Amino acid sequence: MIRKLKHWLLWATLAIAILVTLTQLLQLYGLAGQNRLIGQLLADKDVGADELATSAPEVRMARSVYLSQHKRYDEALATLNLLLQQSGTEAQAQTRYNLGNLYLRQAMEKAQAGNINEAMPLLGLAKQAYREALMLDSDFWDAKYNLEVAMRLLPEMDRISSGDDKDDLSQKTQLWTTLPGFPRGLP
Repeated sequence: MIRKLKHWLLWATLAIAILVTLTQLLQLYGLAGQNRLIGQLLADKDVGADELATSAPEVRMARSVYLSQHKRYDEALATLNLLLQQSGTEAQAQTRYNLGNLYLRQAMEKAQAGNINEAMPLLGLAKQAYREALMLDSDFWDAKYNLEVAMRLLPEMDRISSGDDKDDLSQKTQLWTTLPGFPRGLP
């Protein structure tokens, strides 16, 4: 009787071990697929929507960064807004940080083109996104740094946009060269 019980216990243990191994292999296969998609995005190749439908939030985040780098801001914004509805606290902080980066990138492009009035609302949205990221994760150093950059840009933009209509070129260069706290040249 004990021998028979040991025999069944051994088979049950073997079956459980095989089941756990298969489960782990399936998870590894899924992670390899996600890494393949992220690698494809890093290699500057877009990923189709059918592949994104079942992918992890990390892949969607990587695609939003890809879209932002290729100046497809509306698609990146839609992807990030979708991620805000689906992810947990840590992922939401990262998503809000990327949302702030998207707005900051747009604001900087508008400011460099001389469209200060269009850049100011985008900069305000960027600051709001960075603050929300910091509320979720107060130790998020990158969000702190980018918030500081955005905070330094906005007062300078206000001063330039409300000033006299001097030479347009000097206003554009003045925006980036007179930020307080940034070095102006070699010592």
